[in-house]
Amino acid sequence: MRNILFVISGPSGVGKGTIAKLLTERNKNVALSVSCTTRKPRENEIDGVHYFFISREDFKEKIEKDGFLEYSEHFGNFYGTPKEFVENKLLTNDVLLEIDVNGGIAVKEKFEKAILIFILPPSIEELKNRLKSRHSETDEQIAIRIDRLKYELEKEKFYDYSVVNDDLNTAVSEVEEIIEKEKNK
Repeated sequence: MRNILFVISGPSGVGKGTIAKLLTERNKNVALSVSCTTRKPRENEIDGVHYFFISREDFKEKIEKDGFLEYSEHFGNFYGTPKEFVENKLLTNDVLLEIDVNGGIAVKEKFEKAILIFILPPSIEELKNRLKSRHSETDEQIAIRIDRLKYELEKEKFYDYSVVNDDLNTAVSEVEEIIEKEKNK
């Protein structure tokens, strides 16, 4: 049975990270990819576990050598999916990327066999509530994320599957069913 690259994307606050974490905890044959970033580690973040923390110079060198499946710049820092890391993981496991919608589309362009899964909120109002309840961003940052919402939702059409995260366990089960379906093709 072949190993598959799965991508989970969706708007901020939709629960992508939580779904990815639960999915990889429940399915030992699914490995979560680790991204590179040029930002400094936050408290309790471990290099090689949460991110590969690298310099801007090293990041730019990787770009020049086509070392990323996708990359972008947010708030002055680069983030990217290291191609070699993903290819090595695919030798022994399915791999799950949890990235933004543009990243997902970019991965599909470079890696046609990737399966893209779009995570949707049950409603716009619920998504706003989730963003506010995280208490991790200012009102201004939340407003920016909400303004971007329409743009992100328009990208759903480029994805192979869509899952509404109304109930977390149901959403994780639906993603597991998608993985099982794709593995059995």
